[in-house]
Amino acid sequence: MSFENYDWSDVVPIEQDDGPDPLAQIAYDPEYSKAMGYFRALAQKNEHSERALTLTEKIIEHNPAHYTIWHYRQQILFSLNKDLYEELDFIRNQVEQNPKNYQLWHHRQVIVEKLKDCSLESSFTEEVLNDDSKNYHAWTYRQWVIRTFNLWDNELSFVEKLLEKDIRNNSAWNQRYFAIFYNPTKPSEEFLEQEVQYGITKIKLAPNNISPWNYVKGVIAKSKLKIDVLEELCKTLYQQGIISPHALGCLVDIYEDRAKCGSINEKELGIQTCILLAEQHDTIRQKYWNYRKHVLTSIA
Repeated sequence: MSFENYDWSDVVPIEQDDGPDPLAQIAYDPEYSKAMGYFRALAQKNEHSERALTLTEKIIEHNPAHYTIWHYRQQILFSLNKDLYEELDFIRNQVEQNPKNYQLWHHRQVIVEKLKDCSLESSFTEEVLNDDSKNYHAWTYRQWVIRTFNLWDNELSFVEKLLEKDIRNNSAWNQRYFAIFYNPTKPSEEFLEQEVQYGITKIKLAPNNISPWNYVKGVIAKSKLKIDVLEELCKTLYQQGIISPHALGCLVDIYEDRAKCGSINEKELGIQTCILLAEQHDTIRQKYWNYRKHVLTSIA
């Protein structure tokens, strides 16, 4: 039954109080203002009914980011012992229209928590991410599902499919890191070495894509490996005429580490690479590379 078909004769709508002299009164849609008037009246007496539930749907239609309405809807659903799987269907339809609505994703989390059933969630988020692989809300929700229900086993294969589709998908690289390092089962050193090699193969496909560079550096930082494991890759790219500021920046990191261990030659190489980046290959970050040059110069 639609909102208009219910009997509202017993309800005195409560209008929004903007004070005696509002500075910039919002020109709400008349239907929305009417529905909100009924909502305030029902909420005041804490009414949990079918008409109240339908009212929330009407308001969500006008303002899907209204957190208070979503909360009220949850209270009604639980109070009336409604079929929460039907609510998941309702949410699915809403996500199709508003895929980046935070309140909507949080509502789904509340419903799934209540159900204690995540059987639909992996496929649901996969569908959403297939439409927009960088939907932050879908990724955040997916991570919550994985951590809450211990669904780690197939996540790397899912991420792999996304990276095969788009190697520049920084969200997928972030999820790969999450799947490995937030998993309660800690990775072995052998696995981390393989993961660095995996990242190197992806870097070779797109040397100017910062995502795999950051990912590999992150893996190295979590392992017993050192950054100089990337030295051969960086030099090979440069020798092949592939100018990647990320590769040259990585060489600066390597040279700085060695300079701190007393290598004068590596210190000079680091300074020259900083100059190269500041003046030719990464001029937009000139001040940063001049700072890195200063750091290298200051090493005794």
